[in-house]
Amino acid sequence: MRRHLRRARTARNGLACALLGALSLLNCAVAQDFRERLPQDEVIYFLLPDRFENGDPSNDRGGLTGGRLSTGFDPTSKGFYHGGDLKGLLSRLDYIQSLGATAIWLGPIFKNKPVQGPPGAESAGYHGYWITDFTRADPHFGTEQELRALVGAVHARGMKLYLDIITNHSADVIAYRECPSGECPYRSRADFPYTTHGGAQGERINEGFLGDDPQHQTAENFAKLTRPDWAYTPYVPKGEERVKVPDWLNDPIYYHNRGNSTFSGESETLGDFSGLDDLMTENPRVLRGFIDIYGRWITQYGIDGFRIDTAKHVNPEFWQAFVPAMLARAGAEGIPNFHVFGEVSTMDVDAALLARHTRVDKLPAVLDFAFAAAVRATVAGSRGTDVLARMFADDALYEGGATTAQQLPTFISNHDNGRFAYFVRAARPGIADAEMLQRVLLAHAMLFTLRGVPVVYYGDEQGFVGRGGDQDARQDMFASRVASYNSERLLGTSATTATSSFNRDHPLYRALAEMASLRRTQAALRRGHQILRSAGPDPGLFAVARMDPDNGRELVIAFNTSTAPLSAQVMVNGASQRFVPLHGRCEAAATAPGSYRVSVPALDYIVCASGEGR
Repeated sequence: MRRHLRRARTARNGLACALLGALSLLNCAVAQDFRERLPQDEVIYFLLPDRFENGDPSNDRGGLTGGRLSTGFDPTSKGFYHGGDLKGLLSRLDYIQSLGATAIWLGPIFKNKPVQGPPGAESAGYHGYWITDFTRADPHFGTEQELRALVGAVHARGMKLYLDIITNHSADVIAYRECPSGECPYRSRADFPYTTHGGAQGERINEGFLGDDPQHQTAENFAKLTRPDWAYTPYVPKGEERVKVPDWLNDPIYYHNRGNSTFSGESETLGDFSGLDDLMTENPRVLRGFIDIYGRWITQYGIDGFRIDTAKHVNPEFWQAFVPAMLARAGAEGIPNFHVFGEVSTMDVDAALLARHTRVDKLPAVLDFAFAAAVRATVAGSRGTDVLARMFADDALYEGGATTAQQLPTFISNHDNGRFAYFVRAARPGIADAEMLQRVLLAHAMLFTLRGVPVVYYGDEQGFVGRGGDQDARQDMFASRVASYNSERLLGTSATTATSSFNRDHPLYRALAEMASLRRTQAALRRGHQILRSAGPDPGLFAVARMDPDNGRELVIAFNTSTAPLSAQVMVNGASQRFVPLHGRCEAAATAPGSYRVSVPALDYIVCASGEGR
C-alpha cells in the first residue's frame, strides 16, 4: 500500500510539473529530486496564510454567518481574519520561488475556534494556533482539494512545504467552575495532587494513580486517572461538547486542568498557555493520538517537515517518542530528509537554553532564537561582535554539535516578537531610513551566509517594519484595510500596506534574491564548516571562514557592524593564496601565507572565495 501511495504521489507531482507551463524543463527536472536535499540546503519562507494573499473571497467568513464575533472576519482589525487563503498562496508561488526560497513554512492551517477572549477583548484564530479540529484545514483557508493542489504545485517546483503543528494545547474550550471570570492561577502538584480533590488534604480520588513522572507514564497507570477535578473542576460549556476532533480531545481527563501557566517551574509544561487548554502529553493515549493525527498529514499530503509550536512546554518523553515516529512515517512515504524543528522561545543569546532540548527532548533541531538575539544585539543594537562569537562557540552544546547547528533554522524576524526593522528603529530612535536599510540588509546577509538554515519572514523583503510583536508584526501582503498598518511607510520605498506588496523590484527583495542565489551556488554557505576568524568587544569586524565540503575551498566572509569603513588582517588557511570576489571588493591575493587583508565599507559585508570561482 505504501509503495502504491509513493507511486501515486510521484505521478501526481509529474503531472503537476507538466501542467505548470511557467516552469522550465530544467525546473521540472530539479523537482524530481528535491526530496534528496538536506535541511541545511533550504531557504525557508515563513508566512501566515491569512495575511498573505486572498485568492477566494467566498471563504473569508469560513462558511459561518453573522458578525465578526461569529465568523472571525474583520479585515479592518489586526486581531481578526483578513481573508488570505491557500488559493491565494498558490497564486503567489512564483513570487516566493523567485525570491530564492526553496521551502515554505506555512503557519497552522488546522480548523480553529473562530473567536475567543473575554467580552471586549475578543480576537480571532486567524493565526491558526487555537485548534479545535486537528484533522482538516480551516474553511477560512480553503478545502482539502485546494491544499492538495498547493502541495502538488509546491513539489512540482522542486520546493518543500513545512507545516506548523501544535501538540501542547488546543483552543480555549474547557472552563473551570471555580473561575467564572476565566482567570485561574496555577495550582501545583504538591498543593493539589492528582489523587485528591480540593487540595492535598481533600477528598481522595483516582486511587492507585502513581503520578506522571517518567517511570509511570504507562497506559496501565493512566487508566486509574478517572476524575479530572484534582486542581479545579473542569467542564465543557454547553454547545461545545463535541467541538474538538478527534473526539477523544473533548474529554477533560486528557488535560492538565491546573490553571494558567506562570511560565516557570512545573507550570511551564503543566499550565494553560494564556488560557488555552493544556494537553496532558504525559498520557500515552495523548501521545498515540498525536502520532496518529500528524502521521496522517504526512501520509495524505506528503508534507516535508514540521515546525513544532510551544515545544518547550511539552514533557521531554513525548518528543522522545513522537519525533522518531514522524521520521519513520516520513521515511516510509519516501521523504528521507523530513525536517523537524521545535520552537523554544527565548530572547536570550545563551544557546544552552536551546541546546538542552536537542539533548534531553531529542528534537533534531530548534529555531535558533540565540542567533536572532545576537544579530539583534550587534546589528540593530551597539554591542560588540564578540556576542556573535560566543553564541557560535556554543554550537558544541547541541546534540551532534556543529553538525546539528547547521540544521538550525535561523531568523531575524518572526510573528511573535517582531520584525528586525522594528528592533533597529526601537534601538535607534530617529535613525535615517538609509542607515536603517543598511542595517536590515546586513542582518539578512548574516542570515544567508552564516551557519544554519535561513528563514525569511514574509514581508521583510518588502520593507515591513511594524510597531512591535504579535499582531503588530502580522501585516497583510495583499492590500490591507487595517489603519495602523497602512499608516506606516515601508522601508526602502514610498509605498504602504494599503496597496499590494509583491514588488519584485523592491531593493530588499532584489538583495535577498541575490543572497539566496549566492547561497545556492556555494556549497560552503549551505553545508560548510564555519570557523571564527575575527570578533571584538566593540562594533566593527566579524569574520568567519566557511569551508567547501566538496573541494575544501575557503570562503572568507567579513561583516562590518560599525558606521565607519574598516581594514584588517584576518587569518586564513595557509593554502588559500588567491581570492575572487563573490560579493563586494576582495583582495586578489593573501598578504602572506595564512593572512588576508579585508576592507569592508560601513554596515556592509564581503564574501571572498579562495581559488577559482565557479
